[in-house]
This record gives sequence, C-alpha cells and structure tokens, in this order.
Amino acid sequence: MTELVKTLCMLDGVSGFEDRVRDFIREQAEPFADSVREDAMGSLIVFKRGARRTGDRLLLAAHMDEVGLIVTEVTDEGYLRFRFVGGVDRRVAIGKPVLVGPEHIPGVIGMKAVHLVKAAERSSVPRVDELYIDIGAPSGEAARARVPLGSYAVFSGGCVEFGSGLLKAKALDDRIGCAVLLTLLKEPLPLDCTFAFTVQEEVGTRGAFGAAFSVTPQVALVLEGTTAADCATVPAHKRVCAPGKGPVIPFMDGGTVYDRGLYETLTGLCRTHGIPWQTKEYVSGGTDARTIQRTKAGVRAAGISAAVRYLHSPSSVADVGDLEPMLRLTRLFLNAMAGELEEDGYGAV
Repeated sequence: MTELVKTLCMLDGVSGFEDRVRDFIREQAEPFADSVREDAMGSLIVFKRGARRTGDRLLLAAHMDEVGLIVTEVTDEGYLRFRFVGGVDRRVAIGKPVLVGPEHIPGVIGMKAVHLVKAAERSSVPRVDELYIDIGAPSGEAARARVPLGSYAVFSGGCVEFGSGLLKAKALDDRIGCAVLLTLLKEPLPLDCTFAFTVQEEVGTRGAFGAAFSVTPQVALVLEGTTAADCATVPAHKRVCAPGKGPVIPFMDGGTVYDRGLYETLTGLCRTHGIPWQTKEYVSGGTDARTIQRTKAGVRAAGISAAVRYLHSPSSVADVGDLEPMLRLTRLFLNAMAGELEEDGYGAV
C-alpha cells in the first residue's frame, strides 16, 4: 500500500481543487464498484455490494483535499500575493518551493532579506501579507499572463522513504485514508459499503456534510491522518500520539465525541487480533466525523487514523509500518459490522 500512498500524495488536491485526486480515484474504483457518482460539491461517492446486503447503512470516509495556497494578488513587480488554504503554520512555509496551478509553474515562497529585518521583527513570525510567491516573472504583466487570480499552489517535493521505515511527503493527511479505502474497494466485502472520498475537509469539513446527507448512514468510519506531536520539544502531556505505534483510535477530538460502542469495538478488535494501537493522549484536531455525526437524525461515528508528524507542512512524516495494521483493522471492523447491521430489504439506490 506504500506505493499507492506515494502516488496519491504526488497529486494536486488543494481544497476546492481536488480534480486530479478525484480523477485518479474514480479510475481506480470504477472497475470494482457497483455505482460511482460525484455530488454537487465534488465529493466522490462509491457504492459496492458485499456478501451481506445492508444497503447504505455503513459509510467509510476519507478526504481528498490537502492544505495549500491560493493566489489573491499579482504585484506590479511580478510577485504573487496569497492566502493559505487550510491550517498552515506560516513558519514552515518561508523559503519553501511551490508549484502554481495545473501547469505546475515553479515558484518559491519569499519575504524580505534578513539584513532588512529589524531587530524587533526577528522574534516574531512574519504575517502572511509579508510573504509572496516568486515565480521569476520579470513584471506584473508577465506574471498575470501566466497566473490568474484564484489559482492554487501546492507545496513541492517528492515522496521519500528514510530512516527506519519512515515516509516523508506532502498530503499524507489524508491520502493515507484514501489509500486504505481504495485498497478495500478492490477486495470482496463482507457487507455493502458506501465509500465517500470527500472534498474541502481542510477548510471546515464542508464536503462531508453533503456526502453524508445524501447517503444517510447509520454508522460511519472516518479514515484519517492525525497530528503526532511526539517531538522532543513538546511536553509529554501534549504529545498526541506517535508514528510507529499502530493505528490511532480516538475517543474524542476537537470536533467529535466518538461513539463509545464503536470505540470499544475497534479497541477490542485490536486486543483480540494482536494489532498494536494507540489513542489520542491530548485532545486536538478534528475530522469529517464532526459533520457526518450531526447529519439528519445523527450517525454513529468512529475513527481510525495514522499518526503523522509535521502535519499540514511540505514534509509530513508517517511510519509505513502503521499502514497495514490500519488496513487490517478496517477489514476487521467491516466484518464486525456485517454481523451487527441489519439487512436492507430495499437495497441501496
């Protein structure tokens, strides 16, 4: 599954511009699916029948989008002013290479030179309006001819395996979840499953609302990447989780109190089948579960995440050893739901 994660991470998918990720997933999913549709916001909804006909009672979700940048102004000198799309720490962006628009125009995020920075400024993080993208344009006219306002930009950089089984890439949040769902789609399933590859999670879990509303599941499982914060400078009580210690099963985060029964099902499966697992030891972050959980009359929601260092940065880091346990646990969860959810006498639409 590592190669699939790498392929997905190399695709552009800034929130609102998920086309390339969606096209790839559609191409991969269609030969194995009973139905594939794209909703009004751009989420991809895939239905596949399983051995037990439970219709649309179970929803599996992962978001396609990633954090990035959007161009808001072109200066007369040819520099691109921008705003961040999603939660990006300004400190990790300075000096980083980016690719602008679908043509992948190379650029770099710049700011004024250090010898021009006043002493009082050196202890503070530059504001976003002090940053710009330099694409090497000789003038504003030349830059505007290549880059329309509203163009997206993604962080540049390849997928690199390093150290003891670690993987560095952009967009590990949440191409890992997408890879798990795509892998499951290609396998025989123990029950009917609806797979939602959602859009605009990074700007407020927006796509998940329409996707879940149209499906109306009873149970939802959200596959995600979550912040690890296991670095040496982080106090022990604020270290959320750590790569290499297995799937993360949250009981709560910043947007959701997860269904207690489903949480116990997941943790019980890990104990029974010898799967290493961890939970969030510091409540933080949020996922599509917060929106899915509140849909219509409510949905029982659970989550499985991969621990990712340096989340929302150009160089996120995960442990490849966590991928297969995450996939295995999801398979076991489907088997458990096949024995719990009632059959649908009408079938899925």
